[in-house]
Amino acid sequence: MQLRKVNIWILSGLLCCCGHLFSQKADTLNIPIHSPKKASILSAVLPGAGQFYNKKYWKMPVIYTGFGTLGYFIYANQSHYKDYKQALKFRTDDDPATVDIFPQYSAEGLLQAKNYYRRNLELSYIFTAVLYALNVVDAAVDAHFYEFDINDNLSLKMQPVLFDNALKPGSFGSGVRLTLKL
Repeated sequence: MQLRKVNIWILSGLLCCCGHLFSQKADTLNIPIHSPKKASILSAVLPGAGQFYNKKYWKMPVIYTGFGTLGYFIYANQSHYKDYKQALKFRTDDDPATVDIFPQYSAEGLLQAKNYYRRNLELSYIFTAVLYALNVVDAAVDAHFYEFDINDNLSLKMQPVLFDNALKPGSFGSGVRLTLKL
């Protein structure tokens, strides 16, 4: 039994160390070196991980600041919503022992405040889902453009041009010529 465990460890070590001798390079297999799929999955599992994979490190604090802000709004709106919901429940229970924590509001005012914070809570959840989706889409788009080359050879030149009007001999027209240099 002990010998079998040792053989398994030796075999797995050989496979790990010598596996690169039998594998082909990514260039010969036409496999993209920087994968948008991997960036999307990383960002879906852990927001910001796809941006880290794409080496866009400055986007990670932006994403986490957005999630932190939305988390604060969820917490605050949920807290206020529960308070006004409970106050409305206490106001309508006809029990003289309950203490009204918002005596300055009418029952209609409490209902409006409860609905206001419920709506804001739902919007906060929606914005959080949108931020999560944008995080994944951003990682995928950045990964697609990771190896995109922008150099000085790309240029668009605008020039004024004066041309002879073929419909009216002896008259001239003017225009703009766009030249794309690759």
